[in-house]
Parts: sequence; structure tokens; C-alpha cells
Amino acid sequence: MKVAIIGSGTMGSGIAQVAAISGCTVKLFDLNQEALTKSKNALDVSLSKLVEKEKIDVAEKSRIQNNISYVNTLSDLSDSDLVIEAIVENLEVKRKVFSELETLVSEKSILASNTSSLSIASIAASCQKPERVIGIHFFNPAPLMQLVEVIPAVQTSEEVLQQSVQIISDWGKVVAVAKDTPGFIVNRVARPFYSESLRIYEEGVADFATIDWALKTLGGFRMGPFELMDMIGHDVNYIVTETVFTAFYFDPKFKPSFTQKRLLEAGFFGRKSGRGFYDYSQELPLLTEDVIARNEAISKSIFERVIVMLINEAADTLFLNIASAKDIDNAMTKGVNYPKGLLAWADELGIQWCVTKMDELYNEYHEDRYRCSPILRRMAKENKKFLS
Repeated sequence: MKVAIIGSGTMGSGIAQVAAISGCTVKLFDLNQEALTKSKNALDVSLSKLVEKEKIDVAEKSRIQNNISYVNTLSDLSDSDLVIEAIVENLEVKRKVFSELETLVSEKSILASNTSSLSIASIAASCQKPERVIGIHFFNPAPLMQLVEVIPAVQTSEEVLQQSVQIISDWGKVVAVAKDTPGFIVNRVARPFYSESLRIYEEGVADFATIDWALKTLGGFRMGPFELMDMIGHDVNYIVTETVFTAFYFDPKFKPSFTQKRLLEAGFFGRKSGRGFYDYSQELPLLTEDVIARNEAISKSIFERVIVMLINEAADTLFLNIASAKDIDNAMTKGVNYPKGLLAWADELGIQWCVTKMDELYNEYHEDRYRCSPILRRMAKENKKFLS
């Protein structure tokens, strides 16, 4: 199969590597020759590490490298069976690329966008044959992360959807099919992990370190929300939050935080700039046992508040037919490494417990942000589980 990747940044290069490992002939396109050289060198380093770890041999390394060619002329992609765009998250730029690309490739070529939150329907509308446009959203780093969201637009044909699912499955990835709504599955369902933690901080309930500790220790998350936002970068994480908030007609569930916005405005992007929620020029704060003991009740309330908000959003995603229960839980465990699927977590904690917690929050704040998903109420009333 002939695959083209547009954009040789971290994501584009990673997708190229995935396709090449699977035996595809890959053309990696970028207008910037320096960026292409950087990508080629990064691949060599990445594969050399795999050789050192004895995960592949030298012959396999050469095979993968030989499967990728680096081009800076768009017409070089004309013979591609599948094109995946992985460029800047700007709708007009993407529409322009797709409109031009369509004139160069065959009518049978599948045109895909790796966008994390933009409308696939809007991108497809720039093409004369919108039925062959689809979203194929990888997670970073693409070679390591198992999940790929596949998002058909309203214009996408069933044949293109099935072909795309089969291709990505053949590449060894776990596919979650999602409706074309802002944030798809992961970037929608994960918002409360950040936003509710920020709200807890802004209310003065606890500091960054305590909230991170609570989610890692009591919830089993690999990273706390503030550590994770600092690692992602506020120039990325905040913009996604703001994009989702705007796209959902300013639904208060997705409201951004001024705390994070001020960091962005100050240029404190997180680890990449040396300062975010934490100052990386200094040792990060450690919670001592006596502090943990004093904060035990607070930490429990933090965990419960964040987890029920995550569960509520996952439930609402199912309620609105964005994705199946299986795909929602797969998306969160394999796309962002959650310790459990949120719907499975809801079954474990009890659906009625979730309803009660959401109602407690709403009764305290009287904000639409804390409205309980109708599906939780219905299932509690009928004594059902999500994954029974």
C-alpha cells in the first residue's frame, strides 16, 4: 500500500514510522527541507534505540528506513492510496491543502486528517469528492500509543470508513470510531481531568502537588493533571480546551481556566519553557507523610470529584451516541493511559453513587457545569451497568 503523510513534525514522522513498520511504501511530505532532514535523522535515532534494545535487528531497521522517502513537492504524492494530513491545527490551512491535494491524487485515494478536534465535515466540504475524506487521529507518540480515533464526516462513505478501520487495524492499532463532534472521544472526555482540577485549585481546596498526589495515589493515574498539562504544554492544552468550549457553544462543562490562560499569556508553557504550574529550575515539591495524613480527607474528596466528572462526561458521550461504550473505554485506557475505562469505573463505584455525587455538586454550586447525564439517572433507576 502506498501512503503519504503531509507534515514531518513529531506526529507526521511518527505516523510515517507506523506505516513503514507495517510494510507500506511511505512518502513523507514537507515544504521545509530542513524539517525533512530532521525527521529522517530522528527516525534513525529512534530505530537505533530499538536495535540496541534488541526489539528489531539491523536488517529490519534498514527495511523500515527504505520504506520511507522524503519529498517536498506535493505532486510527488499523486500515486498514494491513503494520504494523512498532520499539519498545523488551522481549519483554513487544512481546507486549502485538501482542496489542492484532491486534484493530484486518484479518485480512489482516501484523504484523511489527523486533526484532534476540528470538524471533519468542514475539511471534507473543501473537496469535490467529500465522501472519501475522513478523520484518522493518532496519539503522540504515534509508534507507541495503541489508540487511533477514526472519525467519519457526515459526507464520508461507508466504504471509506470500513477501509480506514481495516487499514489502521492492520497497522496493529486499536480503533475507536467516533462521531464528528468537537474533541471526538478523548479530547472531549478528558477535559474534566484538567478543568475540574483547576477549579479545585482556584477554590483554594488544595495546591497543585496535593491534587496531583490525590489523582495519582488514589486514582492510579500515571501523572497528575498539573504535571500532565505542564508536559503537554499550555500552548497546546489550553488551546484545545478553548477550542472545545467554543465549539460546544460555550457549554460551561468545558469552560477554560484563567489560571491556565495567565500561564499561557506569560509564556510559561510548562516543561518546554522551564516553568508552568511548577518551576522546573527548582526541585518539585514532595508531599511528606504527615502532610499526606492531614490531607487524607481532602485528597479523597478531590479524587471523587474529578473521577465523577470524568465518568459523567464519558456517560454523556455514550448518551449522545458519539461512540460505543467499548470504544469510549478503549479510547481512555489506550489513548491517554487511564488506569481503567471510565464506564467500567462507573460500574465499579456504582451508578447510583455517581448520580448522588453529581447531584451533590449541582446542589452546592447550582451551575449547569454539574448537571448529571440523563443516562446515569436512567441506569441508576433501572439498576443497570454499562458493561454488564
